[in-house]
Amino acid sequence: MTLSSLAPGVHYLPGAVNSLVVEDGRGGALLVDTGLDDGHARKLLRGLTERNLTPTGILNTHSHADHHGGNAFILKKFPELKVFAPPLEDAVITHPILEPITLFGARPPRELQTKFLLAPPSPARLAPEPGLTRIGGAVVELLEVAGHASMMYAVRVGEVLYAADALFGGAALAKHPLVFCQDSALQKEAAARLGELEGVRVTLPGHGDPTPDLTGLVAANLAAYARTTAAVLEAVQVGAAGVDDLLVRVCGALGVTMESAGAVVLNRAVVSAHLTELLERGEVGLRVAGNRLVFFPEA
Repeated sequence: MTLSSLAPGVHYLPGAVNSLVVEDGRGGALLVDTGLDDGHARKLLRGLTERNLTPTGILNTHSHADHHGGNAFILKKFPELKVFAPPLEDAVITHPILEPITLFGARPPRELQTKFLLAPPSPARLAPEPGLTRIGGAVVELLEVAGHASMMYAVRVGEVLYAADALFGGAALAKHPLVFCQDSALQKEAAARLGELEGVRVTLPGHGDPTPDLTGLVAANLAAYARTTAAVLEAVQVGAAGVDDLLVRVCGALGVTMESAGAVVLNRAVVSAHLTELLERGEVGLRVAGNRLVFFPEA
């Protein structure tokens, strides 16, 4: 699999997670997100070689393992490269155990220490603040799109927008009805802001195919996020319950079947995020009953 061009000097490696490649005009290229593992990273470097490009830096848009799992392999080949990431995200990339710890709430069992939740460590430093900047010699515009992760950057290069995981392609939305987020309200706000951008000719989501229809992509994502919020609210309205019971109700409503420990903790976090949003909107309440945190519908 080789790199596909989005615009002159801007390419991407398609995969389960897309990687963006931004040329610096001097034979170098900034790598934005390196994929889940060595396999993706190997394809990414092969694509650079085919275009006579050399990596000059790595930008991870956020700290989820599928976006920085290829860092370690690339750094073995190019140890001089610097890795950049948004605030908080840089800490997780440097200390990846923080991701499963955050999801589980304690030292995670072996079942939560898979490559999908625990990438190899790589030394990350703070990326520049949002705005037009130069990283690894390449000029990019960083856009803050927190919500899916505690902090996340989308990357714009002229008429090309790499939305990272602020926007998902249609197939990804259909496959994963419970779209992961750490702050569902911010997730919606970030998607809506991207929809207001002007002059974007092609949008590449973190998961999915490039599209010229930014407006339609944003609308599909906002509809999916709203559908999850509605499903969580309906689950609470069935009767007061804790997060785990509500997760079962939501999965039933959305046709989700969970078959791994990782899926459970990830989807549990999604339900928790939407519960927080509903609490802040005054649509559900929270109390302690029977030594459990219980959510109940507000009249």
